[in-house]
Amino acid sequence: MPFILALDQGTTSSRAILFDRAGGVVAVAQKEFAQHFPKPGWVEHDPADIWATQLGVAAEVLQRAGVTAADIAGIGITNQRETTVVWDRETGQPIANAIVWQDRRTAPACDALRKKRLDRLIRRKTGLVLDAYFSATKVQWILKHVAGARARARAGKLAFGTVDSWLVWKLTGGAVHVTDASNASRTMLYNLRTGDWDDELLRLFGVPRSMLAEVRSSSEVYGHTALLGGTIPVSGIAGDQQAALFGQVCTTPGMVKNTYGTGCFLLMHSGTTPIASKNNLLTTVAWRIGGRTEYALEGSIFMAGAVVQWLRDGLGIIGTAADIEPLAASVPDTDGVFLVPAFVGLGAPHWDPYARGTLLGLTRGTTRAHIARAALEGIALQVMDVLRAMEADAGIRLRELRVDGGASANNLLMQMQADVLNVPVVRPRIAETTALGAAYLAGLAVGFWVDQADIARQWRAERRFNAAMTPAARKALAAGWSKAVARARHWAAR
Repeated sequence: MPFILALDQGTTSSRAILFDRAGGVVAVAQKEFAQHFPKPGWVEHDPADIWATQLGVAAEVLQRAGVTAADIAGIGITNQRETTVVWDRETGQPIANAIVWQDRRTAPACDALRKKRLDRLIRRKTGLVLDAYFSATKVQWILKHVAGARARARAGKLAFGTVDSWLVWKLTGGAVHVTDASNASRTMLYNLRTGDWDDELLRLFGVPRSMLAEVRSSSEVYGHTALLGGTIPVSGIAGDQQAALFGQVCTTPGMVKNTYGTGCFLLMHSGTTPIASKNNLLTTVAWRIGGRTEYALEGSIFMAGAVVQWLRDGLGIIGTAADIEPLAASVPDTDGVFLVPAFVGLGAPHWDPYARGTLLGLTRGTTRAHIARAALEGIALQVMDVLRAMEADAGIRLRELRVDGGASANNLLMQMQADVLNVPVVRPRIAETTALGAAYLAGLAVGFWVDQADIARQWRAERRFNAAMTPAARKALAAGWSKAVARARHWAAR
């Protein structure tokens, strides 16, 4: 069985990637699915769309590669995190659309908890900042607003899961309801110290324990699927950012990766002891393998690649996402324009759900090229804010930043990133590190790869971007960005 199948279920599309023993990409299949925006700040997915597209691309990638289920040693799953699915245990049907991680509808509920100073309790137990980003208030909202849901949940008839749990449930025909420690740690219901769901938090959010998945390690056989023409073990699970950290082989404390997807996510490996952040970052499980739990510091940025989508679909100033690089490169700078992409609030280190997208510094001379360049700069500058907080928490100076995700292919953005950080930005030979991380976890569980040292030998750099900006220019850019962020803050506050 010479291949591992990775299912990469993202915010805007589902992908399936087939990897060989050398960690090389054999075939890829991808399909976008609908995004639903019922009200301002609300973002939903139909769980049936998630499942249909994911199963569809899994079958497609096998067909493209000319292989069968008999050639697949295991399936690894990586997923958009925090997105919340609630379904009926008997019928397997969702009781509502999934509430996506970007959704801000529960910000007032978080405000109410903060007024009671419960944010401190939540931070101490979970390592997370009290925010609508996480799953707990999303489950709470569904149970409150879907008719009869609370009674059905109390009767043990409903299941809650992040997207990984939903996919495993479907793949195994409802036989297995599990999650891994990395995804569990993103729900705001999981206690980092005990490694289990926290009863006090379950009571606080009104979530019956019977709804929850069993928390397992990130690399083990959870069950089997027969939906692809044969029996294949499902043997790896990790949230997308933790999977990317593993795929980038950031397995030593102090190593940092950044993934440029719909959002932007920096993770620093912090070892086997969680670091409590003093700078509004998150403490999260990186992965659990063989009873050993490793942790990470994380800074979550809500809008990165989605900003490019907005320029394409919302403003229409580019035809395809790839058009942004030549357009932005056609001007030497932004001519003083700043774009703060707080379309769904600001994540780390600001955590302001009431911030909104802001375009500043416009003049009659501003062109679409300046706006495109400001959009890319805005992504890089958000990363700068997070990294400075991360360095302060960990007490170290970053030596290099490993990058991946779709937008990491944009050479101009990567050069901007190196310039504003003043550290080398390193792009790996295999950019599909999120899916690769899931594949590695699945492969380790079934003996496809011997151990983590076997995996580490496969990592190779494709290109290294070194800082070329003068210190004075960097300082001026950072100062302008701070002013722009200040103006975006609290815009939608009541």
